Amino acid sequence: MTQARISPEFLAVFRQKADAAGRMTFAQFMEIALYDPRVGYYCQQRPRVGYAAGTDFFTASTSGPIFGELIAAACVSLLNGSDPRDFKFVEIGAEAGAGVLSGISHPFGSLQTIRVGDPLEISGPCVVFSNELFDAQPCQRLVFRSGAWRERGVALNDGVFSEVELPLTRVSAPLPATAVEGYAFDVPWSAKILADRIARQPWTGLFVACDYGKTWRELTEHCPAGTARAYYRHTQSNDLLAHPGEQDLTCHICWDWLSETLAHHGFASPTVPSQEAFFVNHAETCIAAAITQEASRFSPKKQALLQLLHPSHLGQKFQVLHARREALTGKPLAPEAPFNL
Repeated sequence: MTQARISPEFLAVFRQKADAAGRMTFAQFMEIALYDPRVGYYCQQRPRVGYAAGTDFFTASTSGPIFGELIAAACVSLLNGSDPRDFKFVEIGAEAGAGVLSGISHPFGSLQTIRVGDPLEISGPCVVFSNELFDAQPCQRLVFRSGAWRERGVALNDGVFSEVELPLTRVSAPLPATAVEGYAFDVPWSAKILADRIARQPWTGLFVACDYGKTWRELTEHCPAGTARAYYRHTQSNDLLAHPGEQDLTCHICWDWLSETLAHHGFASPTVPSQEAFFVNHAETCIAAAITQEASRFSPKKQALLQLLHPSHLGQKFQVLHARREALTGKPLAPEAPFNL
């Protein structure tokens, strides 16, 4: 049970969407807490990422322009001889004013940024990029009790949120038939749905997603406490119900599901290396230039590069799913609904 402050506005939205007993699934709670247009964390006009007061977490983009330079170089390498000027670079989920290629020289024909509330419309030859997009999708939280999976939910009693267990009435994802007693599985199915929405769009080219996740086996056998976490003022927490609408909530994605989704839509050989391996193998020229630049001193750019590549920093924490589609198959799609991450 959490005693953290809950805004009257959030309480009103929760009560409006809860059932008659004042309860809802955690997935519904996470959807409100992150994306409700009135009280959602990602719908507020305030800084969330960086070092400034009031921010909550860092990303690779916090390292400065070197991240964008590495991404651009790696994408050109993966286009494998195709002229990057023929491609539009589409970034999905960027913070306002913080696109990965903002302020740096790039080789692409044009840039497009799709933010929360924008239509998810992608067409033509593109490089479609995201950074920590899929881990921010609402997850369904399950726990194995007495031989069956049960769903974790949220209840409101006397103005305080608490976790409750609910009968499992619906699940879209495949589940293990059995598990150890009390095993928690935070099901990142919404991330797969978003990948499907992106892949169904009428575009060809390169898909690149930087994020953190695990395989199906790791999620179902090696994460007994689940993977959902909260981030508030640069502190990681397991209290997912605290500061609703004011803290970030995340969940490790399942790389197997996203890779299968891309393959289903005609993307060839989806691959998921570590961020370190991705940059070393596909942006080596950019890395070499950064290392030799200002060779006589340990510059801020070199320090940022170390943070992005070193295994004890971001190099192994993050992975990069990439795949390419050369041609479209299937019928044209109907216009997409607004994008809500």
